[in-house]
Formats: sequence, structure tokens, C-alpha cells
Amino acid sequence: MYILRLDDMSEYRDIEKWNRMESLLNKYDIKPIFGIIPDNRDPSLIQFQKDDDFWGRVSKWNDEGWTPALHGYQHVFSTRVGGVNPVNDYSEFAGLSLEEQEEKIRNAYMIMIHHGIDPKIFFAPAHTYDQNTLQALKKETKIRVISDTVANNLYYEDEFYYIPQQAGHVRSLPLKVVTFCYHPNIMSDKDFSELEEFIKKNKFGSFDELLLRKRNKRLFDRLLGTAYFTMRKVRRKIRAH
Repeated sequence: MYILRLDDMSEYRDIEKWNRMESLLNKYDIKPIFGIIPDNRDPSLIQFQKDDDFWGRVSKWNDEGWTPALHGYQHVFSTRVGGVNPVNDYSEFAGLSLEEQEEKIRNAYMIMIHHGIDPKIFFAPAHTYDQNTLQALKKETKIRVISDTVANNLYYEDEFYYIPQQAGHVRSLPLKVVTFCYHPNIMSDKDFSELEEFIKKNKFGSFDELLLRKRNKRLFDRLLGTAYFTMRKVRRKIRAH
């Protein structure tokens, strides 16, 4: 099954591109997971136009079957740590104390709840988090689903269900569940065209269609993740030189 995930939805966004994405997905009746930054302070994102009806749009999509996710707190990177999902070597969460992370998660979650949005999924900015992040989520929220990690299929570990996220653009992958992660704010015309062409030829599911069950992480899942993160680490070293 293919799942579409949209990152960096906040009151500061490229409204035209998000509207374009909405029209595209409505055309093919696709219900994505969309990540909300509750209190966006990221300098690279607050350059976009402020949407005064941001929470109204979030509520509309929620009512239409899109799945809202908690995408961090302020989207500001404060450490140089990759954590347990080292897609990148920087993070808003990984490397911080449990108390610091509890405060961030609590503040972010309460903003969502205050606006009538009850997120069931979490994914961290830059994909990076650690065990303290998970402990903070357990204590401060009802969220028990993570959209991240590289694996062949959904799995359950340490009281969380994991929906693997393996690619940043559409392509055929021989895996049971594949999440494609897009950032509408920075998508090009080519990105939109390639996405639509892929959608025309492939079936997409939604979060509500996933069968969340307590499936253990298999050996193949672990080998896939190890290979992926080893490759990324080697590429970072090559770029550094």
C-alpha cells in the first residue's frame, strides 16, 4: 500500500502550492497524513505568507478524512543528534533531556487540542527523535503511532505502532507499506507532475485503511533499516569531504 504524507503545514505556508496539492488529491480521492507545526518558529518557513485561516483549513481537512499529525513543536533544530532514526544529524528533540522534551510535546499537543484537533500520529522535524521523545509522547499525549523509520511493513514496538516512511518522492518500491513524504511549500511544477503521473498508475491508501496490529519488527525490517542508515552515513561523510 502507498501512503502520502505532507510535511510542514503551519500558519506560515505557500498557500498556492498547498491549494494545488489539495486540488490534486481531491481529484483522485486521496486522503493523506499531514503534519502540523503547532507553533512554527523555523526561519526558513516563516518567510511564507501567513494564513489567518490556518486552523480553519486544518479543521476542514480533518473533517474530510485527512489525518492530522503532530509534526514537532516549533520546527527549530537545537541539537546535532540523529537519535534512533538518524535520517539527518540534527534535531528538534533528539539529545534533549526528558524534561525538555516533555515540555515541548506538552505545549505542542495542547495547542492542537485547544484548536479541536486530536492528532493520532507523531513525526518529528528532520525525522529525528530518541527514546526520550517516545517517553514524552507516552506521558503527555494519547499518541501511539509514529510515521517514520525504514521497514518493509507496519510494526509494533515499545507501545507504539510504526508506519514506515521510506522515500521523499514517488517511485515503485517492492515493500508492503510505503510512505512518500512531500513538502508542498517547496515543491516544483515537476514534482507535482511526477506525483500526478504516479497517482494515475498506482493505488493509494489512507491511515484509516491501515490495519494496525501488534506485528513484531522482522529481521528483514531491521536489515533494511541498517542498510539505509549506513548508506546515508556514508553519503554524509563523502559530502563533508
